[in-house]
Amino acid sequence: MFGGSSPLGGTTSRKMHKMAKLDEVGEQDGWRCWLCDEPVDPEMSVNDSRGPSIDSMTTKTKNKNKSSIDVFGTERLAHRDCNTKKGAIAPVVEWPGNLFVVDPAPIIGTVERLTRKGGREVVARCPSEQDADDAAQWLLDRLQRLAPAASFTTEVEPGGGQYLLILRA
Repeated sequence: MFGGSSPLGGTTSRKMHKMAKLDEVGEQDGWRCWLCDEPVDPEMSVNDSRGPSIDSMTTKTKNKNKSSIDVFGTERLAHRDCNTKKGAIAPVVEWPGNLFVVDPAPIIGTVERLTRKGGREVVARCPSEQDADDAAQWLLDRLQRLAPAASFTTEVEPGGGQYLLILRA
């Protein structure tokens, strides 16, 4: 038989390598989609829209010393649908709709800048201190899975009748 398939319809060694790679990336990411942060079923078909796929990082960086690959890794687990929607453009991690945040900063770009330069950035404004605390808690939890190699803290500061959510590297 040509193409490495067995006469009994078994998988090829190339296909086995891809599945082993998928398992490896899935285990690394705790079987959660790095884009939508929802669970990925390892038993689901890779052809299903909610099935597992490997997303190869394609984001660009201006600094040659520290790239997004250093922050996020070269390959991450994603649902096939999330990966397809993203395509070859920079990924976007959405803020959840249940948080009351105004003018939220793009999470991926903020994480890349802070990892590269350090410092702090205002990432959102909130109408109440409780809203800001809820957003800060969600953001730190999300960043532990999004960029596990990076270390961040959050601060909530009052200002102008609102509360600023600040992310610090």
